Amino acid sequence: MIKLIVLIVAAALIGFIAWWFFGKHTTQAVDAALTDDTQDVAVEVSGGYSPSTVVLKRGVPAHITFNRKDPSNCLEQVVFPDFGINQFLPKDQDKVIDIDTSKAGEFDYACGMNMFHGKVIIK
Repeated sequence: MIKLIVLIVAAALIGFIAWWFFGKHTTQAVDAALTDDTQDVAVEVSGGYSPSTVVLKRGVPAHITFNRKDPSNCLEQVVFPDFGINQFLPKDQDKVIDIDTSKAGEFDYACGMNMFHGKVIIK
C-alpha cells in the first residue's frame, strides 16, 4: 500500500513539474507608456518577470526598467538574444535596458539560466 501511495505522489509531482516548466501559462501583455517621444515600462523580477509580456511601438525609442526583488542567482541576469543584450540585474535597484524598436516582431528574453522567460512584442 505504501508503494502505491509513493508511486501516485511521485507521478503527480512529475506531472506538476512538467506543467510548471513546459506548460503554456496565460500572461497579460502590458503596453509601454509613451512620454516625451520615448516609451517606458517597468518589469519587476520576483519569481519570474511581471509583466512577462511587454508591447512596444515600432520606431519609438524604448526603455525597459527591471527591478529585481528575488535574491536567487538565476534571476540576477537578463538575456535578450535577438538584441545581443546580456545584463546583470542588481538586487533592489533599477536597471534600464534600451530596446531597439526598428524591427517589428516578437522577441523572447530569459534569465541567465534560461528558466524564466518573457517576451517583447514590437508592433
